[in-house]
Amino acid sequence: MKFCSDCGAHVELRIPEDDDRPRFVCLACHVIHYQNPKVIVGALPTWQGRILLCKRAIEPRLGKWTLPAGFMENAETTLQGAMRETLEEAGAVFTKAQLYRVFDIPSINQVYIFYRAELDSPHFEAGIESLEVAFFDEADIPWQQLAFPVMTDILKEYFSDRAGNKFPVRSSEPNYSGFIAE
Repeated sequence: MKFCSDCGAHVELRIPEDDDRPRFVCLACHVIHYQNPKVIVGALPTWQGRILLCKRAIEPRLGKWTLPAGFMENAETTLQGAMRETLEEAGAVFTKAQLYRVFDIPSINQVYIFYRAELDSPHFEAGIESLEVAFFDEADIPWQQLAFPVMTDILKEYFSDRAGNKFPVRSSEPNYSGFIAE
């Protein structure tokens, strides 16, 4: 950051009084510009035991498979964001969902929040950010073509949980070396 978004003056990276870390501070109006993690929201949508995945039409990881997910928008809840992303990327709708997985990834300043969701119908269609969308049985998941490590982790956990018919909410800080941000 070079300029203040409030007044346009130059900013300086320094530790403000009563703070403990460097922040961009405007040299003219003294506004402190906080930079916070990005929140990625998504769903693990199912229909009759099959998982709905999207093949990415955008970078990063163009052409790789993923669960529908994306950046949370202002003025929406995490669930509303997951529902919006599922509709935008997969043309699919769900109305019932349960919080399922939280990934804290401070190395890239991101937090991922996923919901387990049963789709309202088997209807889907590729959105502008998806090359294609398809249902997969567990045996057919394209493991080597998944876009991000969080997708591999959440799908493996889901299949394990489904086998025991118990779906605990999990939160962790995985160490993904070389992780590519959303």
